[in-house]
Amino acid sequence: MITRNAALFTSLVAALTLAGAVSSHANDTIEVVLDQAKVLHMPANTTTIIVGNPVIADVTMLRRTNQMVLTGKGYGETNMIALDADGNAIGESTVRVTGSTHGLIVQRGMTRETYSCNPRCQPTMNLGDDPRFMNGTVGQIRARATASGSR
Repeated sequence: MITRNAALFTSLVAALTLAGAVSSHANDTIEVVLDQAKVLHMPANTTTIIVGNPVIADVTMLRRTNQMVLTGKGYGETNMIALDADGNAIGESTVRVTGSTHGLIVQRGMTRETYSCNPRCQPTMNLGDDPRFMNGTVGQIRARATASGSR
């Protein structure tokens, strides 16, 4: 019985070690904050970028450069694949979209409100906020834009 458990333990450790080795070399992880953009260099000869879930992240390729703009659209993870002109995959990364660390979240039972605190706390909208709070914040933003002559 002890020998069987020792063999099982050894097999489990070997499997976990192998899994860790494979996952550490699988692809890079790029972190971007929700509603923020990041300029990144693409692999050489990239002609197409595919984003697995465009609800989580969006990419804009910049013309005449080897750069792209990655924007966080929703919380979570997705993948991004670079293709060359022949359709061959030449790079893949995981994209992780996280929340800002410069805010305050007020939880009232099941409703939530988000405030941007840099340096004073002001209402802002974030995924998961109470719809009434979001609508009120959008209304204030629109009223301010109208009053200032902006669209």
